[in-house]
Amino acid sequence: MELLSRKSKDEKKVLRKQIKASHTLLKHEGIHTTSKPTKHLVVANGGLGNGVSREHLSAALGEMGELEVLVMPAHKPYAFVTYSSDENALKAHVNLNGHKLQCGESSVTLYLGFVESVKCLEEETVSLPEGLTVVNDFVSPEEEAQLLASIDWSSICDQDTAQKALKHRKVKHYGYEFQYDNNNVDKDKPLPAGLPKECMPLLERCMKHGYISVMPDQLTVNQYESGQGIPPHVDTHSAFEDTIMSLSLGAQTVMEFRHPDGRLVAVVLPLRSLLVMKGESRYLWTHGITPRKFDMVPTADSDCPIRTVSNLAQNKLTLNKRDTRTSFTFRKIRHESCNCGKIVPSQHDSASLPGCQADAAHLEQQYVHQVYDAIASHFSSTRHSPWPRVCDFLCSLPPGSVLADVGCGNGKYLGVNPQVVAMGCDRSSALIRICAERGFQVFVSDALSVPLRTASCDACISIAVIHHFSTRERRLDAIKELVRLLKPGGQALIYVWAFEQEYNKQKSKYLKDSKENQRPEVSISSKQQSSVSGHSSVQTIRLFEDNENELYMVSPKQVTQVKLSVHTNRTAFNTQDLLVPWHLKDGKRMKISNTENSSTPVFHRYYHVFQKGELEQLCGQVAGVKVQSSYHDQGNWCVILQKDL
Repeated sequence: MELLSRKSKDEKKVLRKQIKASHTLLKHEGIHTTSKPTKHLVVANGGLGNGVSREHLSAALGEMGELEVLVMPAHKPYAFVTYSSDENALKAHVNLNGHKLQCGESSVTLYLGFVESVKCLEEETVSLPEGLTVVNDFVSPEEEAQLLASIDWSSICDQDTAQKALKHRKVKHYGYEFQYDNNNVDKDKPLPAGLPKECMPLLERCMKHGYISVMPDQLTVNQYESGQGIPPHVDTHSAFEDTIMSLSLGAQTVMEFRHPDGRLVAVVLPLRSLLVMKGESRYLWTHGITPRKFDMVPTADSDCPIRTVSNLAQNKLTLNKRDTRTSFTFRKIRHESCNCGKIVPSQHDSASLPGCQADAAHLEQQYVHQVYDAIASHFSSTRHSPWPRVCDFLCSLPPGSVLADVGCGNGKYLGVNPQVVAMGCDRSSALIRICAERGFQVFVSDALSVPLRTASCDACISIAVIHHFSTRERRLDAIKELVRLLKPGGQALIYVWAFEQEYNKQKSKYLKDSKENQRPEVSISSKQQSSVSGHSSVQTIRLFEDNENELYMVSPKQVTQVKLSVHTNRTAFNTQDLLVPWHLKDGKRMKISNTENSSTPVFHRYYHVFQKGELEQLCGQVAGVKVQSSYHDQGNWCVILQKDL
């Protein structure tokens, strides 16, 4: 009798948790369960997103009867299964609810619910980035063993091969040392030890097959333990020639390639495979390895020819546990100026305000994204002091709060409050690499589409980011994305550069103390001299009329005619949309050929500087949020938003 009572309590406990799991699926994923038995089930806790492989789940479900299909959505903590009959599905529902499934060293508890149907997204055709080649089984197991044995990791400090112990991996350089502080090599200081002789046969094979036209003279060997990775990056243009080859030894991994327009292609690099990067895949796409212990990969019976994970059908994905992987990356030192401009568009002398979304994305890519990747190291060296009022906001958050810094730059705010769970993202892979080397939790992402779950953050900050979006619609979308991330009651702090650099009779630190002649900032053709709504064309660039502080619109035709001017640094703004120069200072100059460029490189960043009231007006158009406070802080307009409960 006592045993029956205890069993009844256990059954009730499982039922409560099953109902809770169903409510969670409905609330966060929109998945409706039904009390009516069907042959379709949703399996909570049984997904790729929480470490359950297809093989483990399929084996457990298969004991209940014949499976028609098993759907495991990418990165999700649940799966769908369709049995051959309602009876088998009911049997699984009865016997597997509350069942502990052992997955390697960890276990999960499954909770099943009936659903009306199971939809499986069809597999899409995904091409490798242009210029990318993956060659399977490029070396034999015997060659692999010889290559791995040729690397001596026992030396703590090896000057001949420039061995380093980085935070997230071990690295050894041959031929020339790659210097991580300036992302370059000293071409006049080759290392005493050349490339290992064990590499020569495979390099000759690369020449024979046409993967390279000249022999590499630099080798970087990286060793990754399970759970380690490398941030998204583009290998330095000025240091190395076009073709880069990387050999994967010891274990396979998944490398993610991301295009500036947001496209992501996850490429499986099998054991003993050779990766060859040329052209766009070398210069335009970033590549990196996300730190994790398991990778999503195609199943063994998948007929995916190029072994990409991106957009693979959900019934063809499983998990692969990572092991220690050693990569041999071969490159040729560049002794002439970089020709990447043929592939990656360079800045031109004239730019206009965009007339459509495509123009806006192109403008931001050229005058924001590419610039910050180019100046990342120097930019980071000038951004070391957090602003006090931002720190006040961060320190006001309760311990354990989840914080997202959208547009985190070099991460100077991520460590302000050690009692919160802070994560950052930025569009610049070079800045994200700096953050990662500092030990912060970061990832590459556009501020318009952050890959975090809706209502997952207690607080968000966006410091000096939204003013880089070149249309009002995109600036509004950036604010909406921050609000989407917030939990009900959560807060967001937004800083944007102010048009009014002198406010309440006080000048910002940006303005010089000495008065200088300010040159005009707007290039206007004779056709643009006509007034709009009674105001000059210079004023039409602004969203607010100075005297009445009211919003008025400018037609796209008029906007696209306005040429962006180059602002004079440390002077007052004469227009809201402009290009602001960034000068690489002494010691940070770009090297061209074997000599340093005689002139300091200048990059132009696009800005839309906000007038008084403009940021609040923009935030007022976002549903479900209110402006809690707003203020002017040292040349910036700032708001604190709170999401409705």
